Amino acid sequence: MYHKDLEVYKKSVELVKEIYNITQIFPKEELFGLTSQLKRAVISIPSNIAEGSARYSDKDTSRFIDIAIGSLAEVDTQIFLSKELNFISQKQYEKIEEIIDILQALLIGFKKYLKNKMNKS
Repeated sequence: MYHKDLEVYKKSVELVKEIYNITQIFPKEELFGLTSQLKRAVISIPSNIAEGSARYSDKDTSRFIDIAIGSLAEVDTQIFLSKELNFISQKQYEKIEEIIDILQALLIGFKKYLKNKMNKS
């Protein structure tokens, strides 16, 4: 399966763009703190979807999807902290949370699809 055709990949790229846009307004002293952490975590999501999709086994793909789910949890925590620290507004937070919720459902759905596929083999 080609990762760029997957809806879960497309949604993860959308989240990357949102995070990169939002971190432009973070305080400059956070450049090597929360900004850097958030960017690394969000980039990990589509990267792991792509790497997993390039694997020859559903078991390997599933493992990389697990990593992407973990990275999404990091982003969720870091974006919550960004709101709590008043780096972003409630409205900005809600917009990103909506994408996170959709992406989480897509990742979990993809994982279930892979598990069902493996069980049928």
